[in-house]
Amino acid sequence: MSQNNQVDFAALERFGAKCTILRKEVAKIVVGQDAVIEQLLLAILAKGHALLVGVPGLAKTLMVSTLARALHLGFKRIQFTPDLMPSDITGTEVIQDDPVTRQRAFKFLQGPIFSNLVLADEINRTPPKTQAALLEAMQERKVTVGGVDHTLPSPFFVLATQNPIEQEGTYPLPEAQLDRFLFLIQVGYPTDTEEDEIMRRSALDAETINTVLDGNEIEQLQKITKQILVSDTALEFARKITRATRPNTEEAASFASKWIQWGAGPRASISLVLAGRARAALHGRPHVTIEDIETVAYPVLRHRLLPSFTAQADGIAPDDLTRKIIAEVRSKLKLSTNS
Repeated sequence: MSQNNQVDFAALERFGAKCTILRKEVAKIVVGQDAVIEQLLLAILAKGHALLVGVPGLAKTLMVSTLARALHLGFKRIQFTPDLMPSDITGTEVIQDDPVTRQRAFKFLQGPIFSNLVLADEINRTPPKTQAALLEAMQERKVTVGGVDHTLPSPFFVLATQNPIEQEGTYPLPEAQLDRFLFLIQVGYPTDTEEDEIMRRSALDAETINTVLDGNEIEQLQKITKQILVSDTALEFARKITRATRPNTEEAASFASKWIQWGAGPRASISLVLAGRARAALHGRPHVTIEDIETVAYPVLRHRLLPSFTAQADGIAPDDLTRKIIAEVRSKLKLSTNS
């Protein structure tokens, strides 16, 4: 059993109650998308960043801004365009006159990255140099301007969006940079019932969102998440899933050499455990189950598996590969479907 601290059961119970209230508050504004909202919460608890992919008009921006209001977090939206510069994100130094000493000095003006929750809208529409500035800030949680480090506020999360249907004039994120996102979250179309509710709500005034948590409480919850226990079986399951994605290796899945061009690295194994802990905490459990690892495997591996040309020709998507890998690993480890 992997653990460093004793689980605070009372805090875990309070956390579960708050998350239930949080979902209800977000549902006042956002219709449906329960799985997407849960994955966003998991990313926040695991101190990770998420990439949302979906066609226009699916309320991706509304979802993120509503979540920021319910969590009482500072929120900034950056619209990525081809002419966006790194300094437009991180901030810049300007020369200002000191009214007292009458001396000129450089003063750093913070960019929109200095917020708790940053929405990077259509991140693939800006050149690689600007993308790199954002991704570096995501990794280091600080920006460097003029040789001086400026620490970003805590908690800090980046939720980026991409439009999968308009690829002209875009700059796709390289696999190495995609790997910095904990999750790739697919935002799908609403159901018939949900779309009916969306249409009815469009003529009504938006409801007031109540604050459920704040930044300090979120940081406490992140600490609780780290205390969640992970059994050796769950660790092995997560590790074997990642290793099965790598073609031409001893532990590769039986179909890997045919359908996978490039598999997931060690960061995927770490992400599976982090996200598994977050899901257990979100559901009020002090330990990670096989189901937790299996559920988070899809958003964790979705952007870390590169299907081969054969897989694309056969209509095999990353989620299909993940599903087949999970089935093979379960069989090898002799895990039942109820584990």
